[in-house]
Order: sequence, then C-alpha cells, then structure tokens
Amino acid sequence: MAATEQRLSTTVLVIGTGGAGLRASVELAEAGVDVLAVGKRPKDDAHTSLAAGGINAALATMDPEDTWQQHAADTLKESYLLGDPRTTEIVTRGAARGIDDLERYGMAFAREHDGRISQRFFGAHTFRRTAFAGDYTGLEIQRTLVRRAEQLRIPVLEGVYITRILTHEGAVFGAYGFDLKDGTRYRVHADAVILAAGGHTRIWRRTSSRRDENTGDSFRLAVEAGARLRDPELVQFHPSGIIEPENAAGTLVSEAARGEGGILRNALGERYMSRYDPERMELSTRDRVALASYTEIKEGRGTEKGGVWLDVSHLPRQTIMDRLPRVYQTLLDLQMLDITRDPVEVAPTAHYSMGGVWVRPEDHSTDVRGLYAIGEASSGLHGANRLGGNSLIELLVYGRITGRAAAAYSESLTAQSRSAAAVAEARAEVDELLAADGPENVRALQRAVRNTMTEHAGVVRDEEGLRTGLAELAVIEKRMEDVGVHPDIAGFQDLAHAFDLKAAVLAARATLEAALERRETRGCHNRSDHPDMKEELRVNLVWSPATGITRESIPPVPEEIASLMQEVPTDGKLQE
Repeated sequence: MAATEQRLSTTVLVIGTGGAGLRASVELAEAGVDVLAVGKRPKDDAHTSLAAGGINAALATMDPEDTWQQHAADTLKESYLLGDPRTTEIVTRGAARGIDDLERYGMAFAREHDGRISQRFFGAHTFRRTAFAGDYTGLEIQRTLVRRAEQLRIPVLEGVYITRILTHEGAVFGAYGFDLKDGTRYRVHADAVILAAGGHTRIWRRTSSRRDENTGDSFRLAVEAGARLRDPELVQFHPSGIIEPENAAGTLVSEAARGEGGILRNALGERYMSRYDPERMELSTRDRVALASYTEIKEGRGTEKGGVWLDVSHLPRQTIMDRLPRVYQTLLDLQMLDITRDPVEVAPTAHYSMGGVWVRPEDHSTDVRGLYAIGEASSGLHGANRLGGNSLIELLVYGRITGRAAAAYSESLTAQSRSAAAVAEARAEVDELLAADGPENVRALQRAVRNTMTEHAGVVRDEEGLRTGLAELAVIEKRMEDVGVHPDIAGFQDLAHAFDLKAAVLAARATLEAALERRETRGCHNRSDHPDMKEELRVNLVWSPATGITRESIPPVPEEIASLMQEVPTDGKLQE
C-alpha cells in the first residue's frame, strides 16, 4: 500500500527547532512572513537546552572598558586566526541586540543588586562579558524562544525527519521527510529553507550529544542539495565526559568542577597537568586539558576503562552542593556515585562542530539559492577553537539576520520553480530503504563509524591513522549496500537510523579528508606528525564530493581589531 503523503506549503521552512531554528522562526513570524519549523526532537528537548555556561555580549555592565571590538579580537585570537573576520564582526556587533531580544521575549538573566545583567569571565575573554541564568542558560534560552514561538502561533512539526532538501536548477523549493511515529510522508513546498539541524559530534564514540542527534544531518542535507562544507575537521573535544554507563558515555562533567578546584589524576595517582601546563594546571584551555588527558591514556597511565580521574571530593561538601548541584545529581542518577566522596572517571569527548556548511558572512546563504545554514550547522565564527559562550550568541545574531534574508529572498522571486523528478527521487530514496532487507544492521554500522572516528580522528591524528580511517570507512560504505531496515509497532526509528548512518558516513569522510589535508597542529586539531602551526595553512578547507578539498583564503583582520589581540590574563580563571 502506498504511504500517506501530506503536502504542505510555507514561505520559509526552518529545519531544526533548537535555539537557532526558533530564533529565525520568531524573526519571520514577527515580520508577518509565513514560516513552518520542523524538528525530529520535541522542541522543549532540543540540543540548545544542554548549554550551561552562558552567552557573550560586550554589554559592559561589569567592565565599562569592554567593547564589541575587544570581543571580536578575543574571538579571532581564540580561533587561531581561522575565524572569518567579517562573521566575527557581525556577531560581536550584533551581540547586545541579541541579548535585548531575549529580554524582550521575557528571559530572566542573573542580575546585580542594582538591576544590571550580571556578567562573568568565561573562556579567554579580556573582560567579563558572559551573561547567564544560573547553570541552565541554554535551557532558559530555549524555554524563552519556545514561549515566544507559541505566542506568535508559529506552527512546529515535531517528530518529523527531513530526508532531503528539494532543489531544481540550483534553487530550493522545499523538503521531503517522514513522521517518526507512523511513517506519514511530508512534502513541504517553500521559497527558502533555513538549515539549523546541528553538527556532527555524534560520529565519535564518546560525545556530549545525545543519542540520535548531531549525526551530521545538516552536512548531508546541504551537500546533497549542492552546498559545500568548511573546516569539518575542526571539532572541539571537551576534557571531561563520563565513560559509563555506555548509553550515557560522553555526558559532560561541567568545567565548573575544575573551576571550583577539581583535580585531575591518572591511574598512578599523579596530578598530571603539572607536566602540560604547570602554571594554570586544571584551569588550562579545553584543547590543552583534552590533549593532556588523551596523552596520559594513550601512554598507558589511564584507568582500566580508558579514562582519568577527576576529583572534587577534597572540597567542602557544602561547596559541591552549592556550586556543582547538576554535576552531583547527574553522577548520582547515572552511576550512583557520590562526588563528595569519590572521584569521577572521565575521558575527552567530542563536543562541538566548529566547522560546518559553507555560508556567506553577510546572511549565511549557501551555494544553493534560497538555502541558508545557521547555528552549529554552519561555519565561519569559531575557527580552530571556540571562545566559550560564543555559540549561544551566534544563534541569536544569525537567527535574526538569516530570517530577514530568507524573507527578502522569497519576496524577490517572480515564481517558484519545482521539479517532479526531484520529488520522485526523494520519495524513491525512502521507498528503497524501507524495502531494504539485507543482513547488515544499521546500528552496528553506526558503531563502526564511531569506532573508526575515535581511533583515527580523535584528539590526536596522524597521516597513517587518517588513511586507515578512510580505508575502514570505504568498507563501511560497501557494507551499507546490504542493510536491512525494519520499522515496527514502536515507529519508524529504524528508518531514521538508516538516514543517520548516511549522514554520519558523509560527515566522517569530509572530516577525515580535511584532517589529512591540514598537515599542521592548530587549536583543536593535533597532528602528531606535524606538531607546528604553518602559516600557509592559515586557510579554510572547503570540501564537497565533487571537488574534494580546496583551500580558501581568509580576509585580513581589520587593524582596529588586530591591535586589540593580546594574551589574556588567566589568574584564577577557568579558560573555557
């Protein structure tokens, strides 16, 4: 029997209902533009809700000397000069307005006694510019945007998996997907599509992303529509993800644990950070702490389960209960572990995609007319190391800008050109997978991808390992031809996993090939066979299946920004 297929029509389709997708949707609705937001997860449970630390803007509420120019300088310096200066200026200039928007929507920021928004140090910032709401900043932003979307009556389709962006002659005309519960197909016609479906950190074995999110969906959807990826090899690894239980491996132990005085020890009981950053010790940067932990484990000084110990048990119990309540509760829930008494076993975990879909800085448009990408799906701001607190403000700034750009693009069209062949191809892709009855298990192949990426493209890479990874990936791609897909009474999750696998393999290939090309060590990207930073590689690496890797030059940093780039004092400050 033919699957039910619903046809919907909107001016702008937003794929993804996290902070980026909802902010763009709100901008469109406030401008009176027809918008539909689609997400595979419930909007209340989007990835944005996990962000704890805070959101950056040079408000100068605590340090009057702070400026957007200094924020830009700190961002570009932390990017190891791979961030785009124009993107950086747009975000840092627009940051205060982003905070104003959240206030207008009713977000409750932490405030000083006189009513000023509180700001604290976070990451390599020259001044205090990270606004926050307890240690639930991302969750509060998501709640605020969900509430605003409801006030505006923005239609949100939850539990719908988008399988393809529909294009004709280099322009989008909508998207195709299916309902995760009953398999109902959706064909959505739209003048413009905004892609806000996250990054690709789930393709590693340990990741702070939850199951079935950040599998590279944005990368696959964009590339198959005709777009390109930029710097997919630049992935931030967080130093402290838990090791077990397996279904929660990679769940973060907040850096607040180190900030409050947590100590890292190897299996021999040594406080090993003295070997890697004797001045800052556990307060060093994410990339340094992750590399230190990785080295201890790799050289045989890790625990039996492949981790190191993070210990806060020497701190007063009340300090832990007051300052680290989420960490305490999380470990109690997941491991029945009392961190006031015992150390936590942790290891570096894939945390954030700093590369992503290639976009123009002005409006985050892509190579495909009418297709935009924002949030972790996009690239340009973070370079080789993300300044702590910048990801949330990026969502606010570009959500607004891209919403307006998509509306203007729609307004400029004299007609929308569609393709019956493109729809038929999208329909056939789903039909073929549903008919697949081979011996290969989709979940087992996903695990194989994660194992390959963890072994050969983790915290430290080298030529031999990356080439081995590509060879293993080719075997996985061959095995994918014989998968079996079996929806059942519980729903169509198995079909979603098959599409997740397609995305993961594409993202893995892009990452491995770009990591092979970047023969240097820069920020998060550590090449043991090329330990130095190379000036000729101060370029962005742009990837597509058609062209492979091309090098793209980075515009010069304006003098007013360059003159402010300096070493930031770090005494007593956690560096991320």
